[in-house]
Amino acid sequence: MGIALTLGALTLLALESGEVVIVRTRDPAGMPVETRTWIADEGGVAWIEAATPERAFLQNVLANPEIELWRGGRWRRCRAAGTSNPEGHEHIRRLLAAKYGWKDCWIGMLADTRRSLGLQVACEDA
Repeated sequence: MGIALTLGALTLLALESGEVVIVRTRDPAGMPVETRTWIADEGGVAWIEAATPERAFLQNVLANPEIELWRGGRWRRCRAAGTSNPEGHEHIRRLLAAKYGWKDCWIGMLADTRRSLGLQVACEDA
């Protein structure tokens, strides 16, 4: 029991420490859906990851790339664009590993992201 609690606490620490943003998409009925995720920046472009192609989050983005991003204490209107694999996957994996370090390694042991997709996020006021 103690080991499970320790591993759970370590996982929560890994997921929630560092920069975590909220991405608001719309489901097929138009209802808002909020997803907490990590984000990395490179050359003025923000990148987020869809862990698998089947994720509802990614399906919402593909159907409507207009999203909202909670970052820096405020909502921003943005547009997300997927990148092709394997380049998109390799790119987002490098960015997240560089930014989140051991946390990215830990989560990588728990979640299979071999089919993840990198999404570029361009915000109106960035």
